[in-house]
Amino acid sequence: MASPGFFTCMLLALFIGIWPCHAQNVTLSVYYETLCPYCSDFIVNHLVKLFHSRLFSIVNLRLVPWGNAVLQSDGSFLCQHGPDECLLNTIEACTISVYPNEEQHLTFILCLERLASANKLNEWINCFNTTGLATVPIDCYKSGYGNVLENQYAAETAQLDPPHKFVPWVLVDGQPLQEDFKNFVTYVCNAYKGEQVPEACHPLPLMNNSLKKATPSYPVCYAT
Repeated sequence: MASPGFFTCMLLALFIGIWPCHAQNVTLSVYYETLCPYCSDFIVNHLVKLFHSRLFSIVNLRLVPWGNAVLQSDGSFLCQHGPDECLLNTIEACTISVYPNEEQHLTFILCLERLASANKLNEWINCFNTTGLATVPIDCYKSGYGNVLENQYAAETAQLDPPHKFVPWVLVDGQPLQEDFKNFVTYVCNAYKGEQVPEACHPLPLMNNSLKKATPSYPVCYAT
């Protein structure tokens, strides 16, 4: 009999439009906003570990660029860090949609978030050249389809249970890591039940029984 996780993966593929999950892989979901400096730091300095030691081989990555934004009654977006964040959230949503390969769109998002960290946002369009991707996501944004994607992400974020308290808000197989999000590799390795354990998991201590709420605390962007 197929596992509940399998059916969850298929539902995500049907209704959210992500690629089908690989059997036994761990789902890593990251709810974030583009101009939160702590989200940028997490993506650039921690999430990048997915490229190391074959971690991508056991992870189904879901990036959700909405964060603490608010959907207003007239259908417009109010973003925590202003209109530029609304623009870039939508560009990243379009990039995820146009380039569903996880390694491909994460490479673009890494480029953009590095620029955000360096206060070089005016150069974000160069990330298409840097990563070798076509500028189709800009067409997605201009056509209004990016707003459709952001509305979907807004609804998904609003349905989180428990609700997110801050971003980055990181889940492993649906379990929020709370304040311990930077240690996501340990949680991913602990949750993985397959046989092809990547090298990155071998030196890490496994936690007993289930994911545990963390005691470490890192700076975050709190929901308002």
